Amino acid sequence: MSATASMRLETPGSWSLPYKGSVAMACLIVAESAIFTIFVVAYLFYVGKSLTGPTPGEVLEVPIFYTICLLSSSLTVHLAAKFIERGKRSAFVGCWLLTIVLGGLFLFGTGSEWHRLIYEHGLTISTNLFGTTYYSLVGLHAFHVTAGLVMLSVVLIFALRGRVDEEQSRRVDVLALYWHFVDAVWVVVFTVVYVLGR
Repeated sequence: MSATASMRLETPGSWSLPYKGSVAMACLIVAESAIFTIFVVAYLFYVGKSLTGPTPGEVLEVPIFYTICLLSSSLTVHLAAKFIERGKRSAFVGCWLLTIVLGGLFLFGTGSEWHRLIYEHGLTISTNLFGTTYYSLVGLHAFHVTAGLVMLSVVLIFALRGRVDEEQSRRVDVLALYWHFVDAVWVVVFTVVYVLGR
C-alpha cells in the first residue's frame, strides 16, 4: 500500500452527517416557504382588484406592538436553546415560557384584529378579494404560530417535569428553528399586507 493511501485511511474524517431532526426541519421549512410564497403572490396579485369595499387602506391598522412581541420571541427562544445547552434548566424554562407568552400575545392581537374587521367593518373571507386573500395569508401564518405554541407548550410541560436537559438540546434547537421560521415569515407577511398592500 502506498504512503498516500495509508495516510487517507489513518486520517479521521472531520465531516459527519448532520442531525436528522435539523435536516427534517429544513425540508419542512422549504416546503412551507413554497406554500407561503403562493399565498403572498396571490395577495399581491389581487390587492386593489376588489370591486367592493372595504379596502386595506380603509380597515387595516398596523399591529406594531404584536409584531414586536412575535419578533422578540425569536430572541427568547434563542436564549432558551443556549441555556439548555449549558444545562441551565431554570433559565431555559423562564425564556421558554416567555416565548410562549409573547407568541400568545401575538395570536391574541391577530384574533382582536379579526374581530374588529368582521364586526366593525363587515370584512369576512367572502366579502371581496381582499378579504379572501387577507384571511388566507394571515390565517395561514396564525395556524403556524398556533402549531408552534402547541409544540413549545409540550416541551415546557416536559421541562417542568424535569425531563428536558442538555441531552435534548438538539431537539430544542430544531423546534427553535421552526419558531425562527414563523417569525421570519411574519416579517414578509407584515411587509406585504401592512406596508405594500395598503
